[in-house]
Amino acid sequence: MQKDFSAEVASDAKKVPRRIAFIKARTAARVKESDEEMAMTFPSLVVKEIIAFEIMVIVLTLVSLFVDAPLEWIANAEHTPNPAKAPWYFLGLQELLHYFPPVVGGVILPMLAVVALVVIPYFRVNVKREGLWKDDIRHTFVVLVTVGSLLSFILLLFEVYVMLVPTLVIIGCMLIPYISRKETGSIGWLGSRSLSWWIMTWFVTIAVILTAVGTLFRGPEWSWTWPWEGLY
Repeated sequence: MQKDFSAEVASDAKKVPRRIAFIKARTAARVKESDEEMAMTFPSLVVKEIIAFEIMVIVLTLVSLFVDAPLEWIANAEHTPNPAKAPWYFLGLQELLHYFPPVVGGVILPMLAVVALVVIPYFRVNVKREGLWKDDIRHTFVVLVTVGSLLSFILLLFEVYVMLVPTLVIIGCMLIPYISRKETGSIGWLGSRSLSWWIMTWFVTIAVILTAVGTLFRGPEWSWTWPWEGLY
């Protein structure tokens, strides 16, 4: 039995229940194929890596032959160095222990840093790639000044000047585009940096400075010293 699907024009939906649905064709986005020159991993990459590795081995061998290692006296369990320094990649944390209580510098701050590295990718701050001052300028200024003032007060309270100075410098660089309002040159480049870029810049700067201070500028009893005073 063949059904009649012809459409009728009427205003009464009960008498004429037939309806017509228009379905628009959707085509998937296609990437245009382009003829690009391809290079194989072997030998184009592997050979270069082997050459670089051999050069590095030769350089290290020559250095070990002609330059003495900066060794100290033979290790003695009864006479440990004062202070006993951690490996260089942990000296940033050891520098924090000099300023903050052990629970803060050894547990809370490292834990907050790890949690931030895990959580930040799930927030909008990591997705938004626009400049810091592109949206609500007044709101951004209030939040930046509030957070910067609170952080500076805490660092000043504990006399952590090695973190306070770079923090103020970075906050000053963040405020330059707001004060100048220029969109060209170096000021325009600063204004185009996103919030995630500024946070990562501050984190890396603080980590490098703390590690450098703990490695080069700390001597007996963790007192301030200069690298050329015979300790290193």
